[in-house]
Amino acid sequence: MLEKLKERLRGIRISRYIACAAVAVVFIAATGIVYSVSGTKNPLVWIVSALVFVGLTTAYLCLAKYGAGTPESVENESFLGSMTLELIVKMPFPVIICNSAGNIIWYNAAFSMRLGKKNITGMKFSAFAGIDAADIKNDGSENGVPVSVGGRDYAVRCYSVSSKSKKYFLTLWEDRTETERAVAEMNDNDTTVAYVMADNLEELAQYAKESTREAANELEKLLGEWAESAGGILKEYQSDRYIFLFRAAEMAGFVEKKFDILDRIREIRVGESSLSVTVSMGISRISGSLADKERVAAEALDMALQRGGDQAVVKSAKGLEFFGGKTQTVQKRTKVRARVIANELAAVMSKSSNVLIMGHRAADFDCIGACIGIARLASFCGVRFNIICNFKDPNFKKCYNRICGIDEYGSGTVFVSAADAQELIGSDTLTVIVDVNSKMQLEAPAVAEMSGRTVYIDHHRKTAEFDEAPLISYIEPSASSACELVAEILEQSVPSGTLLSEEADIMYAGILLDTKQFTRNSGVKTFSAALYLRGEGANPAEAQTLFKACLDDFISEAKFESNVVIYRKVLAISCSDDENNGPSDRIAAAKAADKLLTVEGVKASFALCRIGDKIHISARSSGEINVQLILEKLEGGGHFDSAATQLESSMSEALTRLKGAVDEYFRENIS
Repeated sequence: MLEKLKERLRGIRISRYIACAAVAVVFIAATGIVYSVSGTKNPLVWIVSALVFVGLTTAYLCLAKYGAGTPESVENESFLGSMTLELIVKMPFPVIICNSAGNIIWYNAAFSMRLGKKNITGMKFSAFAGIDAADIKNDGSENGVPVSVGGRDYAVRCYSVSSKSKKYFLTLWEDRTETERAVAEMNDNDTTVAYVMADNLEELAQYAKESTREAANELEKLLGEWAESAGGILKEYQSDRYIFLFRAAEMAGFVEKKFDILDRIREIRVGESSLSVTVSMGISRISGSLADKERVAAEALDMALQRGGDQAVVKSAKGLEFFGGKTQTVQKRTKVRARVIANELAAVMSKSSNVLIMGHRAADFDCIGACIGIARLASFCGVRFNIICNFKDPNFKKCYNRICGIDEYGSGTVFVSAADAQELIGSDTLTVIVDVNSKMQLEAPAVAEMSGRTVYIDHHRKTAEFDEAPLISYIEPSASSACELVAEILEQSVPSGTLLSEEADIMYAGILLDTKQFTRNSGVKTFSAALYLRGEGANPAEAQTLFKACLDDFISEAKFESNVVIYRKVLAISCSDDENNGPSDRIAAAKAADKLLTVEGVKASFALCRIGDKIHISARSSGEINVQLILEKLEGGGHFDSAATQLESSMSEALTRLKGAVDEYFRENIS
């Protein structure tokens, strides 16, 4: 093809010279005839004739060179003459030209060297490169489109050219194989920073001090061997706390094995009850300085602890990855952190113009009780406060009926709607959020976004990072309830007798709700909080009256119990797809999930309920299956043995997604 183009260009140039010679001959002959007929001998006439000849010849050559719109000139201009063709031939990087049909019609010597004896002329460009030339041209990427051919990596750019109304694609191939390999090697050798922390050695020491020392030594040995196998450096910078430095290339192996070091550590047992030792890890998988990586690793460790420990959290530019989390958290006996949080919260409140308090949507007794406890602390600090609520919620109505006799609450100024709360936000407003840490579940998400000063107090495992760092984040998954955490704060910050008996009743009911009458997730601190509330006037009998259900609620629960299927032999799933379901049916679903655990052989239960255009899922576990990890796959969350989520889908689709999440959990965690 190239030789034909060159020959055509040479023919065009020769044609120009012949045309000029012909014009000269014709002009001289015509001039001679004129002179012969006229008989003039004046030399001035010959000079003028010569100048006219030169002018005409120059004009013709200019027209021939720059083209007066002739087809030949357009074609010549499109290929920029033989110089451009020579440049394409001698280019050091590969060039391929294909026609509008996508067939390769020519490639240069640089590409021939890479192909060897292989001939690709006539081959479809898409079959050779794995992508159409037109798609490369339309991509518009400044760095070219990545294409791999023959074990080499290229960045390909495409340009469109035309000749004789025919369209061609000229593709330039930049070989980036060595560059990519160098970048990959540099990334593999980059230093990764991780923090490792023993979760429960301090607590386990309270049961068996001697065996705990042996367990600590065994833990250090196991971590040391793991670090050595990765060619990393592990150093203990504080008791049972380590910093781990290793090559980024080792991360692929850790992820592939799902951080099986967590399982090996869990095999270390302490005491006669064979309690497992667990650790939490925070790993930074970002580029940047060591200081940046250390900061991100600390944030990842904090996330692992706020999710209950016994897991590794990997934080990268793409987000968070979670591994582990197979055991329930061990409740800490110390109240040091509660004392620190109480002092910080009281100080922040005292500097605020007003305090807005809210929990999650469809508030339960634990949520409402925690809000009331924080309101009492704000009152003690002398700060104006408001509780954001849904006045139509049946649980709120029960609680309001209990405290409406108190002047502060009965005045009608304390409780406000989400819309009215927005008008109360000022530059010094403090928003305290309890019993929830996900903005998607808040009673008033807009208020949280508008408020620049927030505090989170929650006992659910943290599922994602906050968009903006709160002033205080007190997330303790080992706690039984939000009311337990708030009771600890009140005990550390206000004098005895400050909390009113009606308020104490609701907070006590919140603990009863989340512990299933002190039968689930109840530790030393749980009973300590209950004892404090009893001292403040809480009456268990009065608290129990809040749990009485009407006949309609009793019938709603029966709907779930009559529609149960067993999945994977150990899971019970119940559904209610009634379009007439209301908010009270969500509570009925939660109660149904609890009752399903009493069925012999059932280790976890799920109750699905349609309310409006959403499917609400309540999950419960007997302690062997982590329902929180299952519902996290459906954008939900909660505790090891109690979790929930909402899906905007049909019931059949929700069941399919739930079973898919269960299957994935079993593949990852149960052999």
